[in-house]
Amino acid sequence: MKKIVLLLLLCSLFPGIHAQNYKELFEKANQCEKMDSLVQAEKYYREALKLEPTNAHNCMIFANLGRLQYRMHKIDDALESYNFALNMAPLTVPILMDRASLLFEMGLTDRAYVDCCTVLDVNKNNAKALFLRAYLQAGRHNYKEAKEDYKRLLELEPESVSGRLGLAILYQQEQDFKNSLELLNKLIVEYPNDAELYVIRAGVEKEIFQLDVALIDLDKAITLSPTSANAFMLRGEILLAQKKKEMARSSFEKAIDLGIPRSELMQQLKESK
Repeated sequence: MKKIVLLLLLCSLFPGIHAQNYKELFEKANQCEKMDSLVQAEKYYREALKLEPTNAHNCMIFANLGRLQYRMHKIDDALESYNFALNMAPLTVPILMDRASLLFEMGLTDRAYVDCCTVLDVNKNNAKALFLRAYLQAGRHNYKEAKEDYKRLLELEPESVSGRLGLAILYQQEQDFKNSLELLNKLIVEYPNDAELYVIRAGVEKEIFQLDVALIDLDKAITLSPTSANAFMLRGEILLAQKKKEMARSSFEKAIDLGIPRSELMQQLKESK
């Protein structure tokens, strides 16, 4: 109740009723942001910027704007805010990582990679930057560099699930199926109710022609997560490879019902008639 009253009071204080200084506007923006009044928070931040456009603390305001604009799904505005913040403080690691994550989400992977490299130039032990750069390197087929980043990450955080899973997928891409399965087996022992792990392991088993074993993993994945489109799609591919066309087509249709575009499975559907 107290928070609601405070929010109503804050959001009723419009500019012009009385003079507000830079610090007051900043603090009100922070309070509104904490209470998820994001539109009002953005308004206060912008008013502070207009009031003192050369204030050195505007770097923080732009970073905060980027964060809340992302939460509001104003992606282009968020990127612009991060750019302004980094123009003022180009080596600020948290802002660089926020921008790198945003650029990655936008599909601007080359720029995300550059930001990760900058972060690691400043702090070679930044786990988030190591993970994202490793993922980006793997996407470029720079497997050696990706492996170095994953291994560095696991030196820092040996129990990192994302690091171990990333390395397992990298081994799969390199066709080092033994090491890939070794990592996946350990992860499944630790997280036996994670459906996605079974799907990923089934993908490796498919590549080494252990099709019946892969189907067991996919059945487990579907039991744990009946809405896993990837599990049904992979099961369809395996059943098709086993010449079980009717069952394969049923799995493909289920994958489509769960969100896989029909256009992506047209060839498989044709072959399973």
